[in-house]
Amino acid sequence: MLSLMRIRISARTALSCLAPLALAAALATVLVAAGSPRRSPEGEGGARPALDKAAEKWVRETLKHMTLDEKVGQLIVPSIDAVVTSTDSDVYEQKLHLVRDLKVGAIHVFGGSEPMPAELLNPNYGTSGSASRKGDPLAAATLLDRLQQASKIPLLATADFEGGAGYILDGATRLPREMAIAATRDPDLAFEAGKLTATEARAVGVTVDFYPVFDVNDNPRNPIINIRSFGENVDLVSQMGVAYMRGIQAGGALATAKHFPGHGDTDVDTHLGLAKIDFPRERLDRVELAPFRAAVDAGIDAVMSAHIVLPALDPEPGIPATLSRPILTGLLRGEMKFDGLIFTDSMQMYAITKNFGDARAAVMAVKAGADFVLQPPDPDAAFQAIKAAVESGEIPREQLDASVARILRAKARLGLNRSRLVDVNAVEQAIGGRAHEALNAEICERAITLVKDDRNQVPLTVPKDANILYLSVLDYPSGWREGVPSRTFLPELKKRWPHVTAVEISDETTPNEFALVRALARRSDAVVASVFVRIASFSGRMDLSPQAVSLLESIAGDQQKPFVTVIFGNPYTALALPKLPAELLTYEYTDGMEAAAVRAIAGETAIGGKLPVTLPGMYDYGFGLTRAATAKK
Repeated sequence: MLSLMRIRISARTALSCLAPLALAAALATVLVAAGSPRRSPEGEGGARPALDKAAEKWVRETLKHMTLDEKVGQLIVPSIDAVVTSTDSDVYEQKLHLVRDLKVGAIHVFGGSEPMPAELLNPNYGTSGSASRKGDPLAAATLLDRLQQASKIPLLATADFEGGAGYILDGATRLPREMAIAATRDPDLAFEAGKLTATEARAVGVTVDFYPVFDVNDNPRNPIINIRSFGENVDLVSQMGVAYMRGIQAGGALATAKHFPGHGDTDVDTHLGLAKIDFPRERLDRVELAPFRAAVDAGIDAVMSAHIVLPALDPEPGIPATLSRPILTGLLRGEMKFDGLIFTDSMQMYAITKNFGDARAAVMAVKAGADFVLQPPDPDAAFQAIKAAVESGEIPREQLDASVARILRAKARLGLNRSRLVDVNAVEQAIGGRAHEALNAEICERAITLVKDDRNQVPLTVPKDANILYLSVLDYPSGWREGVPSRTFLPELKKRWPHVTAVEISDETTPNEFALVRALARRSDAVVASVFVRIASFSGRMDLSPQAVSLLESIAGDQQKPFVTVIFGNPYTALALPKLPAELLTYEYTDGMEAAAVRAIAGETAIGGKLPVTLPGMYDYGFGLTRAATAKK
């Protein structure tokens, strides 16, 4: 009998990667907990509502009395980390400077980060000068409240809550990202995910979600969009994106369509370099632009630009959409009649910083038509450069006033002119919890897609006392911001089959260790493998090592015993594993998805997900085998 040990196989051990609004959020939570019926995504959201007379007056009077400095400051969006920040600290003084002196219009909320030197014994701690981790929701709420109190004009607060607020903040609900939701084919779930996310966002003071992604991911080698997209089908991306958008709006926040005019068909991570999409205008209209048109027509609140060169839309060589007036003003404002907010993507991404001067890039973005310059590397320099461009006439004052008016109108629409603070004591009542987790569990279960079962071994029917070899197969063994892979899968698997030997495999596994795993496989009654391949900014990686692929294939070929593989994250990983007998796709690597995958393998839940993408040469878009539940949970 195999022992209940867990063998970690690696060549070395890694060393270490508004009072009324709060009430509304709490009420929304109560309604969900009470089991209120879902509302159709067609029945909420839509066009932005008109402001009442008091709000319009506030916009006019505020704009009328603003100085040039106050107007310029409104265009700048620096960031904060959601960590406990002492009022007696250099960090806090610097954030106060941004609000009081630069008079910034918005604050972007990250999780946490730990600075790291340029050279380390282990180069995989993090990227771009820091190792990221999740933030604290209470710290986010208290710091945002303090900055709101220090600001003359209420601030917008933005965040990339792509996988729910739990994507950034510990304790909040971590939902699957778009591709998993698309695999369910249920716009209602997209709507509910957006609404839940907005409810939790407003509870901590975040008013703008940089989501949904409206990119059409039709390039299997896209290293940065991938599972962040609803898939490759234009109609599905449009339908699910609009449903998610309406959910965010129904939850009281602003939704953002990104990354305009489309980041799906690239093989470059714009965190690392400048991407180019060299298709003719006809193709762009039919594919890349179509979901954004649907978003604009449905009343999207904001659009985020992409750092991508599109010669068919702007013939000037080397100018990305973020800095292109023909794209942001001519196409988005002019042709598409979009009258909401335009945010740049982060100006700290290498696509911008390696190709344009930091301060000059901020001016170019505003000239192009952006209302907000997100994360300029040096906010003070960006402020001075934009101000000088206005004073010289390079940026017309009328354009500046139009941007500021849009910004103030968005703030009034959110009610920030009346109440800008959140009730910190109510945060823990509005985020996380069992009712919110139930939605997450439903999405995870319904997303799981069975693409192959040659031996009819899903669900796994081996006896409870069977000896199971569990392989946790990683792309690389560090930088896991959301926790150790298999942290949920392994204990859940042991609940169903107690006799489990667990092994971790990565690109650091040695030949002798591979030989040991093959021997363990021969002694087991069944093999279950979880394959984890991430899509992460600044990484550029999206594959398993050839040695790991060879190991899995050799185990599959050695014997006919049950062998089930679950692919977490990048679904295109299946293309490298055509010889495995049974494969399930999850499109994520979260605790909820790991638990749902075990329930599916054990036959406790039905399997019915459908591919949102094509796996070329293997499985068509929309493919997915179905299985009925056969066991009790």
